Amino acid sequence: MKKNILVVDDSALMRRVICDIINSDDKFQATDICRDGMEAYEKLKVKRYDAVVLDVNMPRMDGLQLLERLQREHIHVTVVMASTLTTDGASVTLRALELGAVDFVTKPENIIEAKGADFKRRLLDMLAAVLDTKDQQSQWMQKKTAHTSITSIPKAPAAPRRRVTAARAGGKKIVALACSTGGPKALHSVIPALDGRMNAPVVLVQHMPKGFTKSLAERLNGISKVEVKEAEEGDVLTKGVVYIAPGGRHLEVVCGADGVHRVHLSDAPAIGGLRPCANIMYESLKKSRYDEIVCVVLTGMGADGTDGIRRLDGSKPIHVIAQDAQTCVVYGMPRAIAEAGLVDEVVPLTKVADTIIKNVGVK
Repeated sequence: MKKNILVVDDSALMRRVICDIINSDDKFQATDICRDGMEAYEKLKVKRYDAVVLDVNMPRMDGLQLLERLQREHIHVTVVMASTLTTDGASVTLRALELGAVDFVTKPENIIEAKGADFKRRLLDMLAAVLDTKDQQSQWMQKKTAHTSITSIPKAPAAPRRRVTAARAGGKKIVALACSTGGPKALHSVIPALDGRMNAPVVLVQHMPKGFTKSLAERLNGISKVEVKEAEEGDVLTKGVVYIAPGGRHLEVVCGADGVHRVHLSDAPAIGGLRPCANIMYESLKKSRYDEIVCVVLTGMGADGTDGIRRLDGSKPIHVIAQDAQTCVVYGMPRAIAEAGLVDEVVPLTKVADTIIKNVGVK
């Protein structure tokens, strides 16, 4: 059965383009369209949709106002935002994620790009990944309510990996975190819950466009006990600081002759369409002088991070934490790392921060 999608945009041309894209895939159908948030609100009160593609700037009731109202009235909807590639657009989009949107796709700047293959692929991939995971979670919950033990719900498909425990009691540690689709929302649960005295720096790759990562860092910094910043070339890695890779640049950790670890930002080509790429971040840590690396993989499409952690494993003592399937927006990256047999712990999103602190300690 096709998934029913509601398209909300004040541009008739953009509504038509988005509907055509959705209807081109036999898994989806653009069931209804709305010109603004007010029309969408009236429909969402009485009708259920599998997902909503929501514009931000609209008359009468904009995207943020709609999300605020849905949240206030406990109307649960899977919302994918359509966002502009601007500084203001980044700030508004991140606010939308805080209000319940699961993630966003960037809107093309003109109708020619909107009709292009790239936007089509990104939108359909996003809808497919989010709704596939949602279906899986629904099936697991049905099994649970049918008196199936919670332990029967899949968590880590592979057998436990060989654990390297050297230097666990002390030594220099670093946390390397990767996430993609659903990541900004997940990070709002994890980063503010970290202890400001944590005994390690954090390097973080979140797949986002240029400009969005700076807004993400600023928003997280304002609500966290740790310092959060968009990484800059030459940053000295400091305990209790989170360094977010800038959109459009790879982040590597390099160790100088003085033994000090710093950030190096690379303009090397995208890997599998990704820049920043988590695999590059993880692989760079092979040459570091850290005694232990805590690798964390959260919600996201694809398998970025798996190859990098696989190459890191064996050359460094590592401890791998993966978000569980039940709390992921998209169970892709955590599934890949689990199926590769590289996971030490699988935990729900609400336990990720505590699990990190348990492994690195506090100063």
